[in-house]
Formats: sequence, structure tokens, C-alpha cells
Amino acid sequence: MPLYKSITPNSQTTVKIWKITESYDELMASISLKPENAIRVLGMKSELHQRGFLSVRCLLLAFGYKDADLFYDENGKPHLKDGKHISITHSFTFAAVIISESMVGIDIEQQRDKITMIAHKFIDYEFNYLTEVDVDYMKKLTAIWCVKESLYKLFATPGLSFKKHCLVIPFSINDETTVAWIDYKNRKQRYNINFLEFEGFTCAYAIS
Repeated sequence: MPLYKSITPNSQTTVKIWKITESYDELMASISLKPENAIRVLGMKSELHQRGFLSVRCLLLAFGYKDADLFYDENGKPHLKDGKHISITHSFTFAAVIISESMVGIDIEQQRDKITMIAHKFIDYEFNYLTEVDVDYMKKLTAIWCVKESLYKLFATPGLSFKKHCLVIPFSINDETTVAWIDYKNRKQRYNINFLEFEGFTCAYAIS
């Protein structure tokens, strides 16, 4: 089982990251899916997407849960039947799950130069401290995207905008921590964020 990394940010929270090295058949043989999810995975056009979906179920198993313990609400937010909070992500060859007594969000993204072309779509305030000549520019953009995606998953409120409502204070890639805010309508909330890099990927997670 290629459990790549396990992180315990606090006594009530665990992050597990999976490196997807198995074939579709190997992953399918190692888990048991609810009938509707078995149909769902067969309908996925990309084997990469199928393997990402199945690796998340392997991570659930590593936490001691089954596929049947997971369900989604009307906004697409995942929940566990025992009431613990969960967030899920997968990107290419990595997947991750965070489970906590507190509300959480997590995201993994591959570091790719093309993010520089869409930065204007998800960044506003952060342009005050970002500069394209920064050697870590692409990595910082990726980290900011991951932070905002993790906040979006945690907040789970329709209408939340990465650009308008989520902001990330200045940080260094080497810090592996930062602070972010959600400022949405009459709600303003501060979050401590952790992020890490590995094998050309960035992962960030937020805990309320």
C-alpha cells in the first residue's frame, strides 16, 4: 500500500497522502464500493480519474472507514456517517484525505507553469506582494490556489469566490505555513494554513 505520508497537525486531525502507483485493477481489488459508486467509477472516461477515485477509497480504508461510511450533501461536500469532518483531493498521481473533529479542507495540485496564465482569475489582493521575477512565483501561485481551494471546501458556501472573498497573506515557500482569510458577506474568518511540496506537487490544508 503506497501510503506516501501521514501528518498529524493536532490531536484531533490527521492527513494521509497516497501515491497512486497501482493499476485500476489492483486498486479495485483492494476495496469494496457501494453499488452506485461501482457504477460511477465505471462511467469515468479517464483511467487516471478512476484511479484517483479508487485511491481515495484506499485512504478511507487506511483511516478505518469503508466507502459506505462516506456520503455527500447537496453542495457536493463529503461527510462521514460518524460525524467527523472530512475533505478529499486528488491530482494526477497523488490523492489525500484529511479527517478531523473540526471543519477542514484540503487540496493537491501539480506545479505547472500554465497556472501563471490564469492567475488573474483567482488572485486580487495577493498581487500586492507577488512578482513574476520571484524565483518561486509559479510555486507561490500553486500554493495560493491550493490554499483557496482548501478554504472553499471547508467553507462550503455557494457563491464564495477565490478572487473576491479569499485572501492569503504574504508567505515564503520555505515557511510551509501561512494565514488566510475568508471575507464573505457578513462573515469574516481567519485560518491558519499548512502547506507542503513533494515531487512537483503542492498540498495545502485548512483547519477551522
